Amino acid sequence: MLKVLVVEDEEMIRKGIVLAVDWAALDCVVVGESADGEEALEAVERYHPSLIITDLKMPRMDGIQMLEKLRERGNQAYVIILTAYDSFSYAQSALRLGAVDFLLKPFHDGELEQAVTNLRRRMEAGQRPQEPALPGLKKGDKSKYVLQAMDYIGEHYGEQNISVGTIAQHLGLSESHLSHLFRKETDYTILNYLTRYRIHKAMELLRDCRLKVYEIAEQVGYRDITYFSATFKKVVGMSPSEFQDTCR
Repeated sequence: MLKVLVVEDEEMIRKGIVLAVDWAALDCVVVGESADGEEALEAVERYHPSLIITDLKMPRMDGIQMLEKLRERGNQAYVIILTAYDSFSYAQSALRLGAVDFLLKPFHDGELEQAVTNLRRRMEAGQRPQEPALPGLKKGDKSKYVLQAMDYIGEHYGEQNISVGTIAQHLGLSESHLSHLFRKETDYTILNYLTRYRIHKAMELLRDCRLKVYEIAEQVGYRDITYFSATFKKVVGMSPSEFQDTCR
């Protein structure tokens, strides 16, 4: 049985991982949870987890600093990374420190369970995972186009007219070629990724509580508040207003 430590500074996400996943069905048990890297180091000493599921950007001590200290101490626990797109440079560092898989937040139901299942299968086969499937971070020169597309989305997600065509034109590629590369390397279509990125940014703005929902919708590229609310609920599991109420 894998002993799991969950490290995530956002309490709602952390509790969701701890409580919503059927860990017993995965032959796992959650032995502890931490809100930052410093707490996690203490928890590792106390609980000796075999799998650490961690965010990267956290207060006091981030995920990379935590992993560096663990590896310096000879700890070889498996690590699954949870991160938003703007942490991709951190994710590359995490790979060098032996992370075995990567999930882009907000991730879909079942994705974390699948990552754990994949890890167990490789463990049972006697193989230490060496090459996690990272969206946009696979080796090969074609990945630069995927990373450039993600950069473009990160800079222009608030524009209502952003499309596969505008991104492809910016990169000097055909729509079909860019779409094929993006889907092949990330398992998402470009528009699916754009939607997830927009909703992730909307969640950040909703936590602030100073803006109205319609103002946030406009800031992340949605003119139709009804469509924004429906999309948000589909991705997050609750309406924007309900999500904002949980942050008050």
